[in-house]
Amino acid sequence: MTIGVTIPASDTYQAANLIEEFVNQTGQAAAAGLSSVWFPQLLDYDAVMVAALAGRAFPGISVGTGVVPIYPRHPLLISALAQTAQAATGGRFTLGLGLGSKPFLKPAFGQPYPPPVQHLREYLAVLRPLLSGVETEFDGDILSLHPSMPTIVPGAKPVPIVVAAMGPKALATAGELADGTLPYFAGPKALSTNIVPVIGRAAASAGRPRPRVIAVFPAVVTREVEATREVLGERLAAYEEIPSYRRILDAEGVAHAVDLAVVGDEELVAAAVQRYFDAGATEVVISQAGVRSGEDRLRTWRLLGELNKR
Repeated sequence: MTIGVTIPASDTYQAANLIEEFVNQTGQAAAAGLSSVWFPQLLDYDAVMVAALAGRAFPGISVGTGVVPIYPRHPLLISALAQTAQAATGGRFTLGLGLGSKPFLKPAFGQPYPPPVQHLREYLAVLRPLLSGVETEFDGDILSLHPSMPTIVPGAKPVPIVVAAMGPKALATAGELADGTLPYFAGPKALSTNIVPVIGRAAASAGRPRPRVIAVFPAVVTREVEATREVLGERLAAYEEIPSYRRILDAEGVAHAVDLAVVGDEELVAAAVQRYFDAGATEVVISQAGVRSGEDRLRTWRLLGELNKR
């Protein structure tokens, strides 16, 4: 059981050079005693490249993407990026993938949005052998792969794949073809009833090892509780309109995404982390969505580092 954090925090964008700040914060996370840092894929930077740079700069910490949407990226492109990051970090990179949200992504890229679960199944069928060092070809209903040159990076160890899966079909696919799941807003109740048993059964049926279950939720150690919760409420509200997140919030029995945020003192956050481990998480990753200052961020990381060392 390990503890990590997502980067960036909201104070990150105040930096003159965003990528340098990502790397600097990775060093701070490593110094605090955290096991991992995870970078979300937005539209302004490349998360896999950032993970490679940060992981190479600080050998004492694992890095990953949380997460890269598979639409509209061809698996051959993601394979090349992931293998490069794995070789650069000496085997400390995990590729986190997600289905993405059609209402947010389709207007940005302007390409047809495929059936999500079928796309995920074909994607993993192509990507898993590539990231295990196996040259492969593939013809599916959505994807095709017939490379005319090598696709394996010498020196890259096999790359673990985790999927931000929360629905039963996506979880079953992840259990069968990936190494685990990275759900966001799956609270302890939803985790123990809707996530852990479903992906666990799928992995067991496929003869796969016990899957990683990386629970991600927002938490901030701060004195400014009300102001921080207000910021979180604004930043997390959009997730409530996305069907997959709406279903997992309903499974937890909460009306709003901010209801899953843990904001307060060290004792409050430490108890929340333990609840997620008790619910079946193998790893906990704390989202920094509501951090309002570098002081609060470092205070939160000091606590998480202490818990991680225990």
